[in-house]
Amino acid sequence: MALLFSFAGEETMTNSSEFRAIALSLAGTTEAPHFDRHAFKVVRIYATLAADGVSANLKLTPDEQEFKTMMAPEVFHRIDNAWGRQGWTTVELDRADEAELRAALEMAHAHAVAKRAR
Repeated sequence: MALLFSFAGEETMTNSSEFRAIALSLAGTTEAPHFDRHAFKVVRIYATLAADGVSANLKLTPDEQEFKTMMAPEVFHRIDNAWGRQGWTTVELDRADEAELRAALEMAHAHAVAKRAR
C-alpha cells in the first residue's frame, strides 16, 4: 500500500475533506449535488464523492483505469457496471495517500478541461 508520511513519521491517508480541497483547487472546478453524491465538474462531471465520504469515483480513460487498478488495487477499482467500462473508477479514500489522490484527480480533471475546449 502506498503511504505518505508526515514529518513526525506518521502515516497520512486522505479523507473526504482533502478530496474536496484538492478537487476545488483545480481550475474551473465547481461542486454541486448529484443524486446521493457530490459532483465535481468543469463542464462535465469528472469526480463524485460518496455521501458517507468513504469513497469517490473518478472518470479516467479505460487505459488509465487499468493502470491504476493494477498498480494499487487496494486503492482503486473499476465500478462493476457500464460506467466502469467507460473508465469510472472508485477510490477508497482511507487507502489513498495525498500524492496519488491528487495525481488521479488531476488526470480526471484534464479530461474534463479537454472536453470544454472542443
